[in-house]
Amino acid sequence: MNQAAFAIHAAIHQARPDVVAAAHTHSIYGRAWSTLGRLLDPITQDACAFYDDHAVFEEYTGVVLDPAEGRNIAQTLGAGKAIILQNHGLLTVEQSVEAAIWWFIAMERSCQTELAARAAGDPRMIAPAEAQKTRDQVGSPMAGWFSFQPLWQKIVRQEPDLLH
Repeated sequence: MNQAAFAIHAAIHQARPDVVAAAHTHSIYGRAWSTLGRLLDPITQDACAFYDDHAVFEEYTGVVLDPAEGRNIAQTLGAGKAIILQNHGLLTVEQSVEAAIWWFIAMERSCQTELAARAAGDPRMIAPAEAQKTRDQVGSPMAGWFSFQPLWQKIVRQEPDLLH
């Protein structure tokens, strides 16, 4: 059993009965962004999906083996769809597997975009009212599910044995 995964995921499911799936992996841009210990800024339409809907868990203490730390992560996540685990990576949650996966992909890409934009200069922020309105339009559970569908169709087309 993966004790670290259990400590985190069990605590999230306990705290959030609405969560059907949690997506987490140690992705390149998520890990890089997590070292900054900060939220994503609303600099693109895609990043706005996370506007005021994600958190940063700032307490890195090594591999999460203590159930109490899993509960702290779940508490920090709150009602949000995503959390940046300091010096660790990203974790997204949602009411469907498809949406949880989509938010993970979108967050990883948003980390990549913001890292590139900051390396090039000082990105312009989307105004809070517009960022919130955009989040409401593109950041719902249904939007996450729907956005995953073309990727799922591509996976099934390229890997037909997956379903056998």
